Amino acid sequence: MTNIFSTANEIVGKLKTGDISCVDLCKAYIDRIEKFEKDVKAWAFFDKKLLLEKAEEKDEYRKSGKPLGPLHGLPIGIKDIIGTYDMPTECGTVLRKGVSESSDAEVINLLKIAGAIVMGKTVTTELAYFDPGKTTNPHDKTRTPGGSSSGSAAAVAAHMAPLSLGTQTKGSVIRPASYCGVVGYKPSFGLISRSGILKQSSKLDQVGVFGKNVEDVALLAKTLIKKDLYDKDTVHFAADEMLEQCRKKINFDPKFIFYKTSNWKNIDKESQQAFEFLIKNFKKNIEVFDEPSYFKNIHKYHQIVHEADMANSFQKYYEKSKNKLGKKILEAIERGFKYSAGEYNEARDFMEQSYRSYSEVFEDYYGVITPASTGVADKGLNFTGSPEFCTIWTYMGLPSISLPLLTGEGNLPLGVQLVGNKFDDLRFLSTANWLEKNCKDDK
Repeated sequence: MTNIFSTANEIVGKLKTGDISCVDLCKAYIDRIEKFEKDVKAWAFFDKKLLLEKAEEKDEYRKSGKPLGPLHGLPIGIKDIIGTYDMPTECGTVLRKGVSESSDAEVINLLKIAGAIVMGKTVTTELAYFDPGKTTNPHDKTRTPGGSSSGSAAAVAAHMAPLSLGTQTKGSVIRPASYCGVVGYKPSFGLISRSGILKQSSKLDQVGVFGKNVEDVALLAKTLIKKDLYDKDTVHFAADEMLEQCRKKINFDPKFIFYKTSNWKNIDKESQQAFEFLIKNFKKNIEVFDEPSYFKNIHKYHQIVHEADMANSFQKYYEKSKNKLGKKILEAIERGFKYSAGEYNEARDFMEQSYRSYSEVFEDYYGVITPASTGVADKGLNFTGSPEFCTIWTYMGLPSISLPLLTGEGNLPLGVQLVGNKFDDLRFLSTANWLEKNCKDDK
């Protein structure tokens, strides 16, 4: 029997040895989707016939004896703002109903080269902003899965996909991962190409990945990290050994900072207690500090860059069909039009200034531990939750990961966010793996 509850690394291993076929694997996921999709609503586009055709091709190729890619036959969910030529890319808006791209996004090209299968498109909020899509939380269908990578997080949490791709401009990978109880990893800004992906802000948009554990997201991320001439912000980065480095045993206790930021007061009491328990249990590893003074400016500057860029990116939608846009995105675009060039340049310049101040942390510490969200998933489906615990790190382009290590109200998942130093992703994932394993051992 094909076990869809296995990790992605385990599934890849069995596909390579022929212990399971790609067809049987995809049939198992189809059965799962047909059983739970009516409640979870994670998929914007899913065609089981197309998926099985791709699976048959992968099985035939494996039988040929030709070299296999590192993800050969592995089905992966794709956020519906990532361009694909053989599936619609609707971006959560009626303005793009039925629209397909003429070519695949660069991340899709890399997945196909690695032998992976694009199994379908996952639900996003409207134009990857705040207005929710149809997806519910797999742990409680009356609660939000988070956004904007709603369907990607929910699909992995509901075992409808072993891995998935999302994006983050504010908190759209980390927060859904926390709410849905999966691992969500956003690499350093510049490691993964955004070519062929809906653009909100070229200075803030970042691709992230979802999986069951740290080693799974490392497996997927290393496939996607590559310099792309069509995305000038990408950099050369040696990621070939990312999974191996992630698995390397740390023979000493890493030191972390826990910032009790001004947002701490916004966390519900039960979630506060969960984090205080974590800090107490890891007291030899975690030191608690008040937030640096410059943090308070980052939320304002992030908003300026985000909304000004969004006004530019979505101007065509605003001018032609603003009556069809949701209230939240419409208001953000209109604020974006009003910022002056001076305000925008000041907000841009502060990115590098704040990072230089923050990077000094890594002279003595391996990372920052912080909540991934203000608590467990909010009740209701009209709000995707607050990204306030993610904004600072996204603004500075830092690697961050949400680990499902705690529980809050109603025994619902509560993510622990780990933040690392820019372009130190290999050590960062190794540290995240240490934290994941030691927290599990401690339970």
